[in-house]
Amino acid sequence: MPYPMTVTAPVFEHHRRALGIGEAAPRLSWRTRTDEPGWTQHAYRVHVVDGDGRTVADTGRLPGADSVLVPWPGPPLTSKARVRVRVRVWGGAGEEPSPWSGPATAEAGLLDAADWTARPVTPDRGTEEGALPVALLRRDFHLDGDIASARLYTTAYGVHECEINGVRTGDEVLDPGWTSYRHRLRYRTHDVTALLRPGPNTLGALLGEGWYTGRLGWDGGRRHHYGRERALLAQLEIRLADGRTETVGTDGRWRWSTGPLLRSELYDGETYDARLERDGWSRPGHDTRDWAPVRELPAPAAELTAPTGPPVRRVRTVAVREATTTPAGRTLLDFGENLVGRLRLTVTGPAGHTVRLRHAEVLENGEPALRPLRLATATDTYVLRGTGAPETYEPRFTFHGFRYAEIEGWPGPFDATAVEAVVLHTDLERTGWFDSSDPLLNKLHENVVRSQCGNFLDLPTDCPQRDERLGWTGDIAVFAPTAAFLHDCSGMLGGWLRDLAAEQLARPDRSVPLVVPDILDPPEGRHPHALWGDAAVLVPWALYRDSGDLELLRTQYPSMTAWVDLAAGLARADGGLRGDPDQLGDWLDPAAPADDPAASRTDAGLVAAAHLVHSADLLSGIAELLDEKEDADRYRALAATLRTAFTHEFVTGAGRVASDSQTAYALALCFGLLPDDRQRRHAGDRLAQLVRRAGFRIATGFAGTPLICDALCGAGHAELAHRMLAERHCPSWLYPVTMGATTVWERWDSMLPDGTVNPGQMTSFNHYALGSVADWLHRTVAGLAAAEPGWRRIRVAPRPGGTLTRARAAHTTPYGRAEAGWRIEGPRLVVEVLVPPGTVADIHLPGRDTPLTRGAGRHALEVPYAAGERAVTALGHPFVAKDDCGCGARDGDRC
Repeated sequence: MPYPMTVTAPVFEHHRRALGIGEAAPRLSWRTRTDEPGWTQHAYRVHVVDGDGRTVADTGRLPGADSVLVPWPGPPLTSKARVRVRVRVWGGAGEEPSPWSGPATAEAGLLDAADWTARPVTPDRGTEEGALPVALLRRDFHLDGDIASARLYTTAYGVHECEINGVRTGDEVLDPGWTSYRHRLRYRTHDVTALLRPGPNTLGALLGEGWYTGRLGWDGGRRHHYGRERALLAQLEIRLADGRTETVGTDGRWRWSTGPLLRSELYDGETYDARLERDGWSRPGHDTRDWAPVRELPAPAAELTAPTGPPVRRVRTVAVREATTTPAGRTLLDFGENLVGRLRLTVTGPAGHTVRLRHAEVLENGEPALRPLRLATATDTYVLRGTGAPETYEPRFTFHGFRYAEIEGWPGPFDATAVEAVVLHTDLERTGWFDSSDPLLNKLHENVVRSQCGNFLDLPTDCPQRDERLGWTGDIAVFAPTAAFLHDCSGMLGGWLRDLAAEQLARPDRSVPLVVPDILDPPEGRHPHALWGDAAVLVPWALYRDSGDLELLRTQYPSMTAWVDLAAGLARADGGLRGDPDQLGDWLDPAAPADDPAASRTDAGLVAAAHLVHSADLLSGIAELLDEKEDADRYRALAATLRTAFTHEFVTGAGRVASDSQTAYALALCFGLLPDDRQRRHAGDRLAQLVRRAGFRIATGFAGTPLICDALCGAGHAELAHRMLAERHCPSWLYPVTMGATTVWERWDSMLPDGTVNPGQMTSFNHYALGSVADWLHRTVAGLAAAEPGWRRIRVAPRPGGTLTRARAAHTTPYGRAEAGWRIEGPRLVVEVLVPPGTVADIHLPGRDTPLTRGAGRHALEVPYAAGERAVTALGHPFVAKDDCGCGARDGDRC
């Protein structure tokens, strides 16, 4: 009896919803669901029809196992073209094909600049100073027939929301998001057919400042980074039932006014006076006699580009966990988690009564700790309309990072059910999970997930709460492998990488900015910075490892080569990096003073040289993948030369590494910078000694933290990595968890043991970079990793250790869900694996020299395991721990 086999509807590129896509030849991916053990695909067939149901492509049966990012089989799509695609496959032991998949629909956006007939329109004179009120823009139009279909294409200089006949056209938040506006301006497509009607209609929009004209940067920042005039660009294309078409675009016929949104700023919050609401402002018949004409602007100079990933959305709500009164007598709400978003309240009171909402991540002495916000006031103000009916308010064009909210001016007794937090972030699909026998470790992982979500708000930011919130390249460089495991972020980060390349390649020296989009002024942002600049290589590589998307590497290749060529040109013969004498190095080493986070124990030149070798190594492999043979040879030779220079400058003959720090040894071991076995053994043992002498506390910053556990494992000291992971004293990964953290902190000691906030001016409680250890949890503790880019071959290699008795990781691969887990049952170790259809797994068990290979299906394996000596015995370590702490210290060494 053959096993049932079904195929999912194909996915176009990395789009979950393929309306208004920017790819003329979108690649296709699908998954097969079957319980047949060891199933693999042998052949497939793709069938494509156009919007009228005519077949435009039929591959017939094509032999092959490919089912991820399969090349488009038909003619290129033209602007606004609509297609439906279905797939069937052959595989396993049977000869019959699967049933056809369900159809997937894609529609191209406006693929050519000439498709845009609308022009940007602005309500601004360009001379305004300070925060601007949100503008209301509208245009009436008449349709003299039934509507067959309608599409609305919109973008803005600023942020916007559109309405047709009083109804919102989408659910995006802060649209179109933040791109490198001088180079790329993202537009979005909506199907608005159901919102139109024969007769009078109105298209309206709210237009806020957002990142375009709003205040950006610390120390007060500055406004108007991209221009002084907000603008809306909208094009509504309508097809009537009789075949006629109508286009309503932004032009000089639009009018504008202001309404209740007196200000709405990213850092400082919003003021909303409900008494100024204009009922029916986006519906036909509204009185516009006091509205002013807009002013047309030239067509955008930037490329108008369709999104490659999902937008920011309201993803969930969080109820008040506890309402208390502060020592100062104010009402304080605790939502139980540090989140990113804003409040939604329902309130009744007299006209003109004002309610203020102030946000904070933590408390200090029972009051909201506002100092970490620096000059971001993070306050929303609502002035009641006072109709006697309940009024519901949620800010429009702002967001905050907070766990606590202080409510001032609530009319009457406070009801905690009248307020909820609305969580915002890019609407990414969750793809990675981890669980273990240690509740604190599980909480750490939850905190990593929450920090990624909160800081993936249209772009990968450093923090969501203070006067910064920028796309720091170094943060995502170290976190990208973790990010790609936990969420499907190839589309989102792929778009951000295009901005990185655009900003970088427009610079005279082609250096990678510290932040993308780049709003830093010289001299801070105009010098090459190692690790931060290496994001040009590290982030695409991490995405490729997870997705198998070779075209992403091809797209970013000019950016990668520009960075490595620049850095190599600055490298001295002894392996240093010239250009900026103030390299950021191992940023936020816990030994750095609060006011000098770059003052690391590790030589910044060593960090720079090590990363240059690593990037050159990766780039040589990428060039091979892209069939750039000469480049591959050149970068391979460059890496060899730089590796020799590194050894000459930073490594002794015995294997002692300059700076003699955890980070220095982690870099040297993980990046292959030690030329012989003797040096590697010495360096690994010295690293272990440093870890023990530190009392298993972490002593690394941005550069060393992602590598320290891998370095210990590779050097034969895996039990020390487990012991470091389990440490609870400051600085350690679990210290913030013991202090009640619900997100990853910027500093190891953002909050001091006495409950006071670190005195530094840079103290965020939501920063994902130091959570990069989660990658090691997935790959090594649970043992689940991609053996080949794209997960067609899976590596399962668990490393039990410490006091853990079980661990498990799961990941939604391009082929389906993969799982790896283990548990200790008396004298045996039970390893359980789920291999998705179309893949194989190499399973490396403790005590076995060769892996077991298994095909699709669930597998359970057991091996003998001595619980009292579990890590050292399984790893062949030359000593056995003699106490109960699990540290594995030799006699005479500090435990």
